[in-house]
Amino acid sequence: MKPAWSRRPAKSTPAPDTEPQDWDIDDGPQDVAGWSTGAQANTSAAMRWTAWGLLVLGPLLGAFAYLSAPAQAGPSQKKAAPTAPAATGAQGAAGFAQLFVAAYISAGEGDQDKLAAYYPDATSLRLEGDPDRRRGEQLTVVRLRQSDRGVWSVTVAARITDTKPAATPSDGKRPDHKDDAKAAAAQAVRYFQVPVATAPAAGGASGYTALAMPAEVAAPERIKAPALVYGPMRPALPADPRTQAVTEFLNAYLTGAAELDRYLAPGTKLAPVTPAPYTGIAVDTLAIEGEKGTEPVTTVPDDGTTLRLLVALRATGHDEVRVPLTYALTLKSRAGRWEIASLDGAPAPAAAPATSAAPSAGTTPSTAPSAAPTSSAAPTATPDKEKTP
Repeated sequence: MKPAWSRRPAKSTPAPDTEPQDWDIDDGPQDVAGWSTGAQANTSAAMRWTAWGLLVLGPLLGAFAYLSAPAQAGPSQKKAAPTAPAATGAQGAAGFAQLFVAAYISAGEGDQDKLAAYYPDATSLRLEGDPDRRRGEQLTVVRLRQSDRGVWSVTVAARITDTKPAATPSDGKRPDHKDDAKAAAAQAVRYFQVPVATAPAAGGASGYTALAMPAEVAAPERIKAPALVYGPMRPALPADPRTQAVTEFLNAYLTGAAELDRYLAPGTKLAPVTPAPYTGIAVDTLAIEGEKGTEPVTTVPDDGTTLRLLVALRATGHDEVRVPLTYALTLKSRAGRWEIASLDGAPAPAAAPATSAAPSAGTTPSTAPSAAPTSSAAPTATPDKEKTP
């Protein structure tokens, strides 16, 4: 008995006839999603070369961009044009003005060309009087300030003497007040202000010209001297070690009576005045830093103590005439004696008084009037551009 589930296999359907495939045959370009396989290969190659090119050129382009960018930080700012230093031409302008004033004082009729060398428009001036009837002596620059870029205002002091003084009246009469005024003017120092322009000239030098004729002006204002660190002048006592130190030093410094180095502190270098202008000195008074009393001093403080003082003396010249001199010195103690630490260029001014602090909370400000300024107040400051040659 055959199983019920056994079935005869179905008769297979014959497969259609197919030709063998030859994989070496190029069937020609095939379109894939709208692209031909050849175009796709060319595009891939181009992209690869482009990527390699960017990898190679990227650092070079970045370096070029960095170097070509302007070096600045923050917002751009206008670069100020370079300017010449404020003091450019100051010394030359001072000398030029001094020469101009000397020529101006001695100028007379027919001297226009002499003045035109300093002020070109002087050729049209009207000059009177005889040439060289006056002469300027002791000409010096006393004030120098820059009034504008390239322009200096120079004040020159001069003592004017008359080369042809007026004859004394033969009748023996006393000259009138006009003659007295003339004599007083001849003795006084007069001041002339000259505007001088300066600019670069050929060869890199500076050139100068006056912008106007000199203007006679008043003497510079005298200021009140500032207070100094020293106490009052008092007699120089022979037993005072400070008197002994400065006397020995100044005697060697001015007369050459001894070697100078023996009176100097270690590290101090000074040379004596040569040839020696004096034959002897006498120290009269001393003003000691911070010293108010007049008690005699006979001791020397510990080593390394420094002290500033003023020394007033009389020096005897070779003609036996005594002349007064004043020296500002700094002393330094060592081994029980004073030595000269420095010959100061000028007396030391006292420090300006400290400004009082504002009243604290809960206190009542004083209503008393403020004290009048003392001599320790600093003098009025001069303009920044003003120079003293």
